[in-house]
Amino acid sequence: MDLQELVDRTEIRDAITNYTFGIDLGEWDRLDKVFTPDAAINYVESGGIEATFVEIKPWLQENLAVAPNRVHMIGQIDYEHLDGGDIQANAYFHNPMTFDFGPDSKFPVEVTGIYRHTFTRTEAGWRSRKLHETVLWKRGFEALGM
Repeated sequence: MDLQELVDRTEIRDAITNYTFGIDLGEWDRLDKVFTPDAAINYVESGGIEATFVEIKPWLQENLAVAPNRVHMIGQIDYEHLDGGDIQANAYFHNPMTFDFGPDSKFPVEVTGIYRHTFTRTEAGWRSRKLHETVLWKRGFEALGM
């Protein structure tokens, strides 16, 4: 592994960190440092939608408002060089949240899976042009009828 590959991996790991902190803290503009504007994002397996980043960003803000306590834990990240210079980065994640519907209606839920990003190098640095959230298991959603 050469120095450039180490730098690339660090920048991609930083982008994944910006993604998780942006989601967890509700700092939605941080996501602009993660995705290309036309990035294809698929949250269908966790009950979400499939759309472009421009559509996903406000959707996240609106739909995660009911889950004010969000925490991502990222595990191993696997990097694969693709034709054309892109990098596939697959990152294990665990994401516990609390859905809050009022003082007597708080529901803890968990999602665990793999974030499958396709990163491309842009003038602004590495950006994800594709994200597929693969869900390996989830817990607690049955109490919400999901």
